[in-house]
Amino acid sequence: MATPITQADIDAVYPTVAETIADALGVDIEEVKPSASLIADLNAESIDFLDMVFRLERAFKVKIPRGKIVENARGALSEAEFEQKGIVTDVGMTQLKAYLAEVPAERFKMPLKVADIPRLFTPETFCKLVVQAQREAAAAS
Repeated sequence: MATPITQADIDAVYPTVAETIADALGVDIEEVKPSASLIADLNAESIDFLDMVFRLERAFKVKIPRGKIVENARGALSEAEFEQKGIVTDVGMTQLKAYLAEVPAERFKMPLKVADIPRLFTPETFCKLVVQAQREAAAAS
């Protein structure tokens, strides 16, 4: 079982993540709050996610595979258990809410299309991605 990511882990990377997101999106650092929706609150677009991940990889000297958030959120569930015809299942939703615990509950709308999962992402989601990547890099070295 993977070691849970703690608030201290998130706090350790948050300043750099927030600065990276602010730079990538051209917003003031004050607008980048841990629970802000990157899409709804900060006007990020899908192309911005690639830019942010690329910048975070450079800033932290880690590798973050594309689609990693959804893969991590799915956890041990098979694709069929997680989603049916592009819609997140009830089991998948429970898993997603647990993984994206930083996201306010009211943002999880049913039915949720897999394609809309990025609408849930926050700066804190990216902090968790960085911490996970750092752990994987440390384990591999």
